[in-house]
Amino acid sequence: MEQVVVIVGAGPSGLATSACLSVHSIPHVILEREDVYASLWKKRAYNRLKLHLAKEFCALPFKPHSPDSPTYIPKGMFVDYLDDYVETFNIRPRYHRSVESAFYNEADGKWRIEANNMETGAVEVYVAEFLVIASGENSAKYIPDLPGLDTFKGATIHSKEYKSGAKYKNNDVLVVGCGNSGMEIAYDLSTFGVPTSIVIRSPFHVVTKEIVRLGMVLSKHVPVGIVDFMVVWLSKIVFGDLSKYGIHKPKQGPFYLKATAGRAPVIDVGTIGKIRSKEIKVVPAISRIDGKKVLFENGVEREIDVIIFATGYKSVINNWLKVNRFPNSHFASNDYDYILNEDGMPKNGFPHHWKGEKNLYCCGLSRRGLFGVSMDATAIVDDIKKVISEKKNK
Repeated sequence: MEQVVVIVGAGPSGLATSACLSVHSIPHVILEREDVYASLWKKRAYNRLKLHLAKEFCALPFKPHSPDSPTYIPKGMFVDYLDDYVETFNIRPRYHRSVESAFYNEADGKWRIEANNMETGAVEVYVAEFLVIASGENSAKYIPDLPGLDTFKGATIHSKEYKSGAKYKNNDVLVVGCGNSGMEIAYDLSTFGVPTSIVIRSPFHVVTKEIVRLGMVLSKHVPVGIVDFMVVWLSKIVFGDLSKYGIHKPKQGPFYLKATAGRAPVIDVGTIGKIRSKEIKVVPAISRIDGKKVLFENGVEREIDVIIFATGYKSVINNWLKVNRFPNSHFASNDYDYILNEDGMPKNGFPHHWKGEKNLYCCGLSRRGLFGVSMDATAIVDDIKKVISEKKNK
């Protein structure tokens, strides 16, 4: 099946790219492994989730959020927004398509994508001039290989499977991971009266949604160093010194870290207050696990019923963006080398991360959330349109 553009993934990145292509009347197809678009939002997001950024930074191309919607949009309302987005731009992904292989054919200068139709078992072959990777940052769950984890007698889940703390009443729960998901899950558990502990190993900044919003507005007009100075100063006024609770600040500022390392600050939803009141206990790194006993680096040992891993995700793109099919030729290479590093993330820094070689693009891998998705999709489709126009003029 010959296409102009093949998009892999029907999350917000794929939907945004599809909408931009449709606006410019560029034919394309979206291949999606799941049975629904935006599956992370529709099937895996926990109940109390709200967008961490203000709505003006969370709109997809050509469709701002309604003026009467709240500044920080809850999950259900954002899913409704995506439903409306799909209908507005008549986006029709092909579901149950698991992309198994994609490689660039030097002979005809096009991408060959092989997808398994998970309903019929048939292998479908797509040939395209342009390939857009839009499968997102949150691909496969990552669980660290902790000493003795295989002996744990309780339950373990990844944050992508967590819905509500109501399920864990009368359990001692340990949250591993102190990013936004981990801190918010710990808060949610605590609101249901669940005895909750959270592992905090690395330093991070703690901010409020309002401080982040101010920082994002300022960053359009002043250098990041000034933005960071103001954000850190405001955060200190709000939260004070958190080091006595086991929370330490990095040396670099929050916006600098986000821009250079993709490390987001923790946006507090009430977790800090519960840590202060000791409703949530902070513990150091895990030394080992033995049955239900968990030993921490400070020598303290506790019995735990449930471990929730809020330890992020790993990219699986390099599993299907294959090694070039002509290994003995002068152009042999890993096709992911055209745009990605060995970890499956862009090898070029922002803002040049989205474009690779051989008409290969990636959308939504800038670690800038929905704001980054919208920027990527717009840039990618503008470039595709330019390439098509130049080809016609020749």
